[in-house]
Amino acid sequence: MSDFLPELIAIVEDRKRNPKEGSYTNTLLADPVRAAQKVGEEATEVVVAALAQSHERLVAEMADLVYHGLVLLVAHGLSWADVEAELKKRHKPRE
Repeated sequence: MSDFLPELIAIVEDRKRNPKEGSYTNTLLADPVRAAQKVGEEATEVVVAALAQSHERLVAEMADLVYHGLVLLVAHGLSWADVEAELKKRHKPRE
């Protein structure tokens, strides 16, 4: 796995602390309702890509979903670490 996800998370968190004029990320951070709508839109596009489009399209749509999900978390004062903690809680080790 690459180190880009932590880098992307850091960029999104930095945009919240240090807004940049004209930043799409800042537009979403300022409007959590819009950020949530984008997550829904991207999730639908992931499903469509998985069912009827190419692998390349699925990867592109999944990338959009992950990005918008990260922005939504940050907009709500949450982090990817919160998601990881939830996943860890749900994990049942093999016996």
